[in-house]
Amino acid sequence: MGMTVIDTLDFPQWKFKLFFLTTLPEGESYDLVPGSKEAHDYMWSIEGTALELTYNYGTDTDANFKGYHVGNQEKDGFGHVAFNTDDVYAACEKLEQAGVSFKKKPDEGRMKGLAFAYDPDGYWVEIVKRSKPNVIPNYFNFSQTMLRIKDPKKSIPFYEALGMKLVRSKDYGDFSNYFMISANSADHGNGKDIITDENEKDDTVKKEFISTLFPPVLELTHNHGTESDEDFKHYNGNEDGRQGFGHIGFLVDDVYEACDGIREMGYGFKKEPDGGSMKGLAFALDPDGYAIEIIKRGGIEFGDQKVENAK
Repeated sequence: MGMTVIDTLDFPQWKFKLFFLTTLPEGESYDLVPGSKEAHDYMWSIEGTALELTYNYGTDTDANFKGYHVGNQEKDGFGHVAFNTDDVYAACEKLEQAGVSFKKKPDEGRMKGLAFAYDPDGYWVEIVKRSKPNVIPNYFNFSQTMLRIKDPKKSIPFYEALGMKLVRSKDYGDFSNYFMISANSADHGNGKDIITDENEKDDTVKKEFISTLFPPVLELTHNHGTESDEDFKHYNGNEDGRQGFGHIGFLVDDVYEACDGIREMGYGFKKEPDGGSMKGLAFALDPDGYAIEIIKRGGIEFGDQKVENAK
């Protein structure tokens, strides 16, 4: 999928290792050694977005390990990640030749021209066509993470408070999608001013804007009616027996100050900045109970086993 491992955090004392991947601009080389201090400095100052994969030691050799809960069952919150490409059909043919299997091929189902592949763990990976070819030179770019939400009137203000902008909303009758982005005034590499759902009324313009972005968006899916059901609650991916999706994260200059602001929204914390053995990072809870990691820009001393930055 064209991603690069830019860093790792290895914790043999706790028997797990984290891998951080991103889509680098086409032609950009990366010479740092993942797991080194230099790679840590790069990762925790990143302006883009990384996909974090957690490997628990031994799962690859344990015959009794039944895999992770990949989502998309009743009341599951996590849906999928996605990659954009110029030609979905050619991309899926390439993936199929590489041994990838599919939940949905481009010409299957009602919605033609998009696909859902399975990754090695069975997570859904959406393959989406860019609205304009040759805008982004990368064959694939990491383009979205999708979460289901109970009430957009709570979730959207929460993520706006974390610096995100709502760039598109779309009502499909029985559900709605909301697309949010963390970005400065210009899209990295494309030089486009960020539009918002409020100031741009033409949905075609908003859809085109998102599909030709280089950085990914957060897609929030609201199934209508859940907001009025007091007993409804999505599974967040961290419950016993349903573990798979973990969290999303935000870099901030001051974790303590950021958490003071988040605390006022009233949704609570899974871990306060000074809780547990790892000080200076936090896990807030969003309105649906998803874990939101709040981590210091520039990083902290994680207590991981580092490697030397030499190839």
